[in-house]
Amino acid sequence: MWRGMRSYVLGIEAARNAILEEASSTLKEQGLSVDLRHLMLVADVMTNTGVVRAIGRHGISGEKSSVLARAAFEITTTHLLNAGVVGELDPLQGVAENIIVGQPITLGTGAVKLVYTPRAMKPKAK
Repeated sequence: MWRGMRSYVLGIEAARNAILEEASSTLKEQGLSVDLRHLMLVADVMTNTGVVRAIGRHGISGEKSSVLARAAFEITTTHLLNAGVVGELDPLQGVAENIIVGQPITLGTGAVKLVYTPRAMKPKAK
């Protein structure tokens, strides 16, 4: 049973809890095991503005500023064509966009720049 009306009466915190309960029970019914922290993250993203937002193209994923990030989620050709028509630029600042275009991302080992000079090339101290 969906408990959406209760969240309307009790506030956004109740909506967040209802999302957690429903997602958890739906996944369990399907025999899937997902760490509660992952579901909490999704529920937090869906409710952090004070209203419940969808994850899909009419909600959180459709609000991304990056053309490539939006195109990677759904309706690729529409997003790319609309961006081309209006001359929208993508600064390639996110992880997904850089992976799509084949650039290294500045995350993990890609965030560190090491400089090594072999002993043979080091200037000798006087």
